[in-house]
Amino acid sequence: VPVSKISNVRSVSLPIGGRSFPSLKARRFQVSCAAKKETVDKVCQIVRKQLALPDDASMTGESKFANLEADSLDTVEIVMGLEEEFGISVEEESAQSITTVQEAADMIEKLIEKN
Repeated sequence: VPVSKISNVRSVSLPIGGRSFPSLKARRFQVSCAAKKETVDKVCQIVRKQLALPDDASMTGESKFANLEADSLDTVEIVMGLEEEFGISVEEESAQSITTVQEAADMIEKLIEKN
């Protein structure tokens, strides 16, 4: 996944909730691309299968496992399914930090890139 870097940024203004806040000081500002659509789609398929959700159940990268009624055991099974499907190994602390489909897809692509 290519990473774009912007150098010499001294401050950033962010409008939040319609309000503009004073500039935020920043030493480093980095933008990275999200996981490929194919990866997100495959993660969605695995999550649907592990949670026994219908194929037409609405799911996006922003879908949270907790909102899909996944408990901690379900999340472990999802991670195991991802490891098997993508041929990766996920460390326990990384697995515990995954809460959305997008986070899972991003982690997968980072692990694949390392190999």
